[in-house]
Amino acid sequence: MNTVFDPVFQRYPSQRYPIYARGGMVNCSSPQAAAAGLEVLRQGGNAMDAAVAAAAALTVVEPTANGIGADAFALVWSEKDQRLYGLNSSGPAPQLASIGQVLADHRDVDGKMPTYGWTPVTVPGAPRAWAELSGRFGRLPLSKSVAPAVRYAREGYPCSPNLAVMWQRAFGKYRQTCTGPEFEEWYRTFVPEGRPYQAGDMIRLPHHADTLEAIGETGAEAFYSGDIARKIDTDSRKFGGYLRYEDLAAYQARWVEPISVDYRGYQVCEIPPNGQGIAALMALNVLKEFSFPEKDCVQTYHRQLEAMKMAFADAFRYVTDPDCMELDYHRLLLPAYGAQRAAEMGGTARVYTHALPPKSGTVYLCCADGEGNMVSYIQSNYMGFGSGIVVGGTGVALQNRGHDFSLDSADANCLKPGKRSYHTIIPGFLMKDGKPVGPFGVMGGYMQPQGHVQVVMNYVDFHLDPQQALDAPRWQWMRDNSVTVETRFDMELARGLQRLGHDIRADLSTPSFGRGQMIVRLDNGVLVGGTESRTDSNIACF
Repeated sequence: MNTVFDPVFQRYPSQRYPIYARGGMVNCSSPQAAAAGLEVLRQGGNAMDAAVAAAAALTVVEPTANGIGADAFALVWSEKDQRLYGLNSSGPAPQLASIGQVLADHRDVDGKMPTYGWTPVTVPGAPRAWAELSGRFGRLPLSKSVAPAVRYAREGYPCSPNLAVMWQRAFGKYRQTCTGPEFEEWYRTFVPEGRPYQAGDMIRLPHHADTLEAIGETGAEAFYSGDIARKIDTDSRKFGGYLRYEDLAAYQARWVEPISVDYRGYQVCEIPPNGQGIAALMALNVLKEFSFPEKDCVQTYHRQLEAMKMAFADAFRYVTDPDCMELDYHRLLLPAYGAQRAAEMGGTARVYTHALPPKSGTVYLCCADGEGNMVSYIQSNYMGFGSGIVVGGTGVALQNRGHDFSLDSADANCLKPGKRSYHTIIPGFLMKDGKPVGPFGVMGGYMQPQGHVQVVMNYVDFHLDPQQALDAPRWQWMRDNSVTVETRFDMELARGLQRLGHDIRADLSTPSFGRGQMIVRLDNGVLVGGTESRTDSNIACF
């Protein structure tokens, strides 16, 4: 396609203001997905129906980050119940998956779980999440909520600029690493003309449409105990995978109690382990011991980075499937433990190990309706398209979440049949005085809890509106004292952090710093939304 402009090259920085609405709001990384959620709201659905519509649409319009074979988590504020609910729809390892079996099947893995192929595939949770949200809270049948996604997949949609960039990157990586016969369906599905899509190209995913339609008509049972489950089983057996029909048929999502810390009068809420949201809470539990009179100063960023490193040291040591954790994760959030860790923080950068607490551990969207219901929702195939596996004739791209399992039986997150891995995707939610403020989230692997900390502090400590809280330049801790910052980050501050021992590098890749959304509900019911300026994000509202 010939154009006179490059849609990715941005010569001049754009300026976005927060969006205000009263009837409803859907914030997504894709305009089409946001429109899908708004369409369902207009048809009489509530925020939960809109979340399902947007989530299903995102598997179509942003397959570079999620798919039908993804996992999902949600935080749901029910205005009727005056309660915040948590949904953990991450899937466990198949019953045939074990450390011994993986090592026997992959003698060249160097002690690590493979990244691509059938081995790192765990039971997908996203379709079950849609059915749970729709069945428990929704007003519309699931078939109606997924209808916009079915239409996009069948009739096609135009490729957006950042989507094209992610498609190109994935194709380049898969072409180097995913070369066996098990990957052929991925190429047939996502690069049918032998090249990645470019901005403005029309994308159609007919098998994807049929599968979404079947999920909608059967309340996801077609996926877990019907024809789609049998097709997954057949392909897994054919290519040496561990996933079986029985794993899918037995799968259930878990409704869980959200965890939180009090941060300057706000309750910052996350999903409990196996998600890594607890890492964001642990960091904030440390940071509340300090005052932050100024945002853009070296001491503020130094303390943020040190607190985040402490939190990750504990999370990597303890967090896994809660049924397998060696301690009660609530101990990691005790105020006394935050104070204990804060006292360890000095004036220079350090590398931290885990401590023992005292006794007593992607795509993101958010929605709100005019009645007060709000949803913070996230789903992911983990690494881009995921495992590189697409189940024949279904359009189902399977995640590679099992890559995070350890093959060392002494590790907390070691692989076991039926176990849920340490999970990177996390939705966030803010409360104040027992009342909902609103949903927020930042997607992007291990950037996510770091993004949560930065967005919460931007809003609470530095009084930035939701759009500015997202737009502010971000940092990302990588390992040891290594930190990357966006090119928009103040270089004088970066030099100041270097003088304190932080190894600072500027990173040209804005997607690596996460992509977020945020909605705040005012006392009069008005919704104030911010959306990610680093990608193709959009807010649909009325």
